[in-house]
Amino acid sequence: MAWVVDSCVLIDVAIDDPAFGRASAYCLQSRLRQGLVICPVTHVEIAPVFDGDRALQERFLEDAGIDWTEPWVSADTDLAHQSWAKYVLKRRQGNIRRRPITNVLIGAFAARFDGLITRNPDDFHRLCPGLKLIRP
Repeated sequence: MAWVVDSCVLIDVAIDDPAFGRASAYCLQSRLRQGLVICPVTHVEIAPVFDGDRALQERFLEDAGIDWTEPWVSADTDLAHQSWAKYVLKRRQGNIRRRPITNVLIGAFAARFDGLITRNPDDFHRLCPGLKLIRP
């Protein structure tokens, strides 16, 4: 199948982050044969890195071997719906402070694939139990 790439990992590579850029690039390169995709939410999240220049952003993704055209499907909505409802219930009980809707959406999308490549595995562990996570 393919691995979904989280926004933070793409940003690391795009800006050549001194702390994380090299490890993130290596992690992506080592999984190219399996395939790399991004969630439509990630496509939106990384737009500021490219100053909103969609052609530049898509050229970066193409050069990196990352598919940005994978559609959001009904099963993604179903899983995101369930995950968000559970999250809000925990939030109301005072067990959680943040409102990570983008992580819920990216995690739901990633559930259809091999897993998610992210530097924030703890955030996704809580929101998407059972999702296979790789940290660069």
